[in-house]
Amino acid sequence: MKAALMAVALAGLTTAAVAGVAMSSPQRFGGRQQYDQSLMDVQGNTPYDGRYVFIRLRYSVGFGGFGRRGGGPPWSHDYPRGEVHFTKILNEITYVRARLDGSNILSLDDPELFKYPIAYMAEPGFWTMTDKECASFRAYLKKGGFVIFDDFRERERGANGGNHWENLQEQMRRVLPEARWIEIDDGKQAIWHSFFEIHDPKALAPAPNYDQSMILTYWGIFEDNDPSKRLIAVANVNGDISEYWEFSDTGFAPVDLNNEAYKYGINYVIFGFTH
Repeated sequence: MKAALMAVALAGLTTAAVAGVAMSSPQRFGGRQQYDQSLMDVQGNTPYDGRYVFIRLRYSVGFGGFGRRGGGPPWSHDYPRGEVHFTKILNEITYVRARLDGSNILSLDDPELFKYPIAYMAEPGFWTMTDKECASFRAYLKKGGFVIFDDFRERERGANGGNHWENLQEQMRRVLPEARWIEIDDGKQAIWHSFFEIHDPKALAPAPNYDQSMILTYWGIFEDNDPSKRLIAVANVNGDISEYWEFSDTGFAPVDLNNEAYKYGINYVIFGFTH
């Protein structure tokens, strides 16, 4: 019942909660609206104060790392509109008190990262890292950190010549050599039921700017490679839930798909806090 009522509320809040965001006049890009990100009312990194802060991971960029848009490094894709819209929704329909004016952007070896239990990485297909970053990120995950990998395609070339998914797997082998990715899209894992009931994770279509013939799958890394233990990382393969968040007030995608994308993000955050 809670999830059903929240789903109804979410439909209205998807547009209402983002209505107060300051934006410039839209321009067209790839069949959808783009906005001048600099005019959003966002701040840079802020000191830890007990609130939930969306943590966006900044990383070194390998070969081809100019990204698809040419408008910034790939780790910054969907910034800041994605997290601003998402945290407004999170703040409205849960008891999580979230920072609403942007995110903290942290490197993998930044000591500040250890203050925040949940982190997000965009475009991990372009991710490379130093040995120092690798060691620090390993320590973060071992100490209880939870990371979300989003916005990447299997069919695109990544940082080291393989595709995006292959690059993510290669980098995580450096971070956690013993870890193995396990597919988690059968809807049985706790992450799909931490707030909303998501029985079929594959029901969310790839973002409209993605090739719709791609199959969206979800993979996790568990402590000791045991699905009954703590989930350390989740990867949205061929998925981009933040793209839905970023353009949820533009007509880029149908409202029901925007709503579903918010549900995935909210489940990830609530799961990260409670497990």
